[in-house]
Amino acid sequence: MIETFTAFEGQRRLVSGPLAEVALAIKHAERHAMEPIAIFSDATGRAIDLDLRGGPDEVLARLPETVAAIPRSEAMPGEPRGRGRPRLGVVAREVTLLPRHWEWLNAQPGGASVALRKLVDEARRSSGDRDRQRAARDAAYHFMSAMAGNLPHFEDASRALFADDRRRFVSGIASWPADIRDHVVKLAYRDRAE
Repeated sequence: MIETFTAFEGQRRLVSGPLAEVALAIKHAERHAMEPIAIFSDATGRAIDLDLRGGPDEVLARLPETVAAIPRSEAMPGEPRGRGRPRLGVVAREVTLLPRHWEWLNAQPGGASVALRKLVDEARRSSGDRDRQRAARDAAYHFMSAMAGNLPHFEDASRALFADDRRRFVSGIASWPADIRDHVVKLAYRDRAE
């Protein structure tokens, strides 16, 4: 799934889409912009900064790459190759556990690494919906804080968002500018059926 971003000029939404498209659209629009332009990650709701100096090719060349998409062995070419299986995306990291935890993990078929991967996969399956809803709520809150922190009913809307009270939340943001209101609802409820 391609990560998307949304740019606002003041309170008006300019463009949404992949980072390259958004960056080029902003580059074109910034000459005529009357208000500051802010770019937000739709995944996190956090603002990002881009270096838009130069021509389109220069702008695109400076766009940040998603670290997770780059295999570790290619991401850091001068670094010595570490443990794990970098071609498969396996990265060795330190885990701190009590002796009884290590004892149990080591007694599992395949050893500690296999047992930990199974535990993580099971946890992801069993709590996937909750995790997605939490991430959506957090993204909406980060965006709201940046773009609507001084708008009427912000505090009540925030409480409703965290209480998962959609009716009160939508009511609280009803008077906000349409583009901000629509985007925060999109972020907050992106994974839920209408």
